Amino acid sequence: MANVSHGRGDITTHPDVSEMRDRYARMLGGRDVALVDGPVFLLGLYCAASPWILHYTTSQPALTTHNLIVGIAIGLLALGFTTAPERMYGLSWAMCAMGIWMIVAPWIVGTGPDAGVVVNNIVIGALALVLGLMCAVTAAKSTTRQ
Repeated sequence: MANVSHGRGDITTHPDVSEMRDRYARMLGGRDVALVDGPVFLLGLYCAASPWILHYTTSQPALTTHNLIVGIAIGLLALGFTTAPERMYGLSWAMCAMGIWMIVAPWIVGTGPDAGVVVNNIVIGALALVLGLMCAVTAAKSTTRQ
């Protein structure tokens, strides 16, 4: 009986080694900001839950709904960054815009917000802006490399 099992040798002799390396590089090409996905998701989760955490659901009902919707949107962006990074990192500029919007939203959406609500939204907005900039800059670097 012939021995048809292949020994574990060096892969450099494989005829498709260059194509395999290129494919592997393409698969990992958009994962330069993988460490940002988790914090972006947690930020979205906190943004959505913050009206109940800080207990301003009755005093600011419009801002409660606003933070819930924006938090869900940030969380969905984070899930998109994780599942399809090469397609989604172009939307990191949208997260920057959402961060700026979160900073000004207490005065536009809310009615007479107190200091806690204002500080909460400013912190959420600043973090969204910083994380969005990190994603956008890293995505721009990875696309210029190729």
